Amino acid sequence: MIFSVRTTAGQESLVVDMLQKKLENEPLEIYSLVVMPELKGYILIEGDCELSVRRLITNIPHIKGKGIVGGNIPIEELSPLLEAKPLMESIKEGVKVRLVSGPFKGEKARVLRINKAKEEVTVELLEAAVKIPVTTKAENIRILK
Repeated sequence: MIFSVRTTAGQESLVVDMLQKKLENEPLEIYSLVVMPELKGYILIEGDCELSVRRLITNIPHIKGKGIVGGNIPIEELSPLLEAKPLMESIKEGVKVRLVSGPFKGEKARVLRINKAKEEVTVELLEAAVKIPVTTKAENIRILK
């Protein structure tokens, strides 16, 4: 059974670390703890029953409200979040992106060209005084919505 637990936004990884430490000392039937970047303010806990999950989250900082939200979640509802999408398929020419590493980290850019064979993209920095194309690995960009 999979349960979603409400946490303070941005503290999901910290909560999971605390839960892992608690599991080392307390034998509970918990199978997995998941932090998903798409689910801000929530973590997923897989366990044998709701009682085990409630025991695990008791007295843990950054857990909001009563903790468990909505009971058991069917795996079918989570499958779109769990499926890996090829990065190169989601990048299109003309799309606005943010560079997440390298010398231009944090800069916004527009995709000019895509080289699927090398998994590289050529972008043009939006806020630069001179428009110079920059080629970087596709893993170094995030698509802006």
